[in-house]
Amino acid sequence: MGESMEPMGASMGAMESMEANRDTILEMKDIVKVFPGVVANDGVNFSVKRGEIHGLLGENGAGKTTLMSVLYGLYKPDNGEIFFEGKRVEFNSPGDAIKAGIGMVHQHFMLVSKMTALNNILLGYRTPKDPMMDYEWARSRIEELSKMYGIEVNLDEKIINMSVGEQQRVEILKALFRDVKLLILDEPTSVLTPAETERLFKALKRMSAEGLTVIFITHKLREALEVTDRITVLRKGKDVGTLITKNTNERELARLMVGREVEVSIEKKKSAAKEVLLRLENVYAKNDRGLLALKGINLSIRRGEILGLAGVSGNGQKELEEVIVGTRKVEKGRLIFNGKDITGLGVRKRIALGISCIPEDRIETGMAPSLSVEENLILRDFPNFSKNGFMDFGQIEAHAERLIEEFGIKTPSPKVEARTLSGGNIQRLIIARELSRNPLLLIASQPTRGLDVAGIEYVRKRLVTFSEEGKAVLLISEDLEEIMQLSDRIAVIYEGEIKGVLEREEADPEKIGILMSGGELEET
Repeated sequence: MGESMEPMGASMGAMESMEANRDTILEMKDIVKVFPGVVANDGVNFSVKRGEIHGLLGENGAGKTTLMSVLYGLYKPDNGEIFFEGKRVEFNSPGDAIKAGIGMVHQHFMLVSKMTALNNILLGYRTPKDPMMDYEWARSRIEELSKMYGIEVNLDEKIINMSVGEQQRVEILKALFRDVKLLILDEPTSVLTPAETERLFKALKRMSAEGLTVIFITHKLREALEVTDRITVLRKGKDVGTLITKNTNERELARLMVGREVEVSIEKKKSAAKEVLLRLENVYAKNDRGLLALKGINLSIRRGEILGLAGVSGNGQKELEEVIVGTRKVEKGRLIFNGKDITGLGVRKRIALGISCIPEDRIETGMAPSLSVEENLILRDFPNFSKNGFMDFGQIEAHAERLIEEFGIKTPSPKVEARTLSGGNIQRLIIARELSRNPLLLIASQPTRGLDVAGIEYVRKRLVTFSEEGKAVLLISEDLEEIMQLSDRIAVIYEGEIKGVLEREEADPEKIGILMSGGELEET
């Protein structure tokens, strides 16, 4: 089961191709994977050279993770062949892939939180002396790998006490300990600080130098250009090109990903406005578990600016968003908006005063999936669309059609359920609704997460335009590139505290990274 096997019925041409290209460690030919109603991989051809870092780039939903899940034995392909180290293989499970020398670190880690790093690495490992485990040898081998690749981990620490960056290093060591020849990393930087990302890239380059092959799945253009040797682009389930990294650029990659020219860098003019629109004074708030999530937040947002809030996920961003919107209670402190104390006001009153929000969770809190598109476009605004206590459906439909046209929402009808829209169009719907209220302040929490390159371009342009109209944006994002590109000032949050606020011209990834990890900047 899962053993490498010689091709049965494979074409002589395929074998000759593999023989002629001995430096190719992996070749996936004409891979098709179909789910109900969706062709995730549509005849994909993908080859990787031994010892290279190969980027697999594409929009969300382009088929990247599906293709690698087929390789890793999580899915069975509906058509196509896989050749690994010159032999045709069929993997029925991840165990088969690991046995052949392929490891995968998923976006969501597969670790047991109450166990130590050492025990997680050894979990499921079989030795010739099975069931006996030589822990002294195992620890020595893991420490050797850790030193070789610069992947530092406290092997005796429990996973629950580790940062996400440390957890990722445990996952990588778990794969390396099993002597993998090819390592797949699925969106590995999405949860890392800039310093952790830099450390990861150094480790990957060491692996490549030692002859290990890496497939780096990402949708981030700059990262793909920084760390890879070659890049294969997927679009709508098809491979649309493989490029040598040093010979390409962001614009070409974006065009391949989307199928048209895309503005990859949005210019934001520096705001000169100084008038404070929202001020948080010594604000404390608890999270859903009753623990303090915000600890004395002092923060101001000015008219005409985008204030970026940077930080690793789970450091109080969600609670800060909810405190400003009015869905989370302030335990101590106060909020002053446009000269008025709004600390005790509810959501509707804050909307009426000019506060709108694109929430982090667009499905759960940003919309009502079972309601129609037109109903979602007037959520919390129903009283404005009624006469004498009855809904004015003509007015609602006209309002929806205007917003659908203005914001480019792709829907067959305003009457269809909002759940039928794509992620990008759901985000356009939410933006349309929130901006149609003509607010003074827009909280945009992870506004481009999960969007394709074209969707990201659209959302960023909308935020910039909104701020240039003299209104304010609080941009909460884990995408540091986005924060640095769009923000006039950047505030950094760590464990519920604002560690510092930097003007755009003085901010750089190193400074932000120090603050994101709880450090202090040196006095200059």
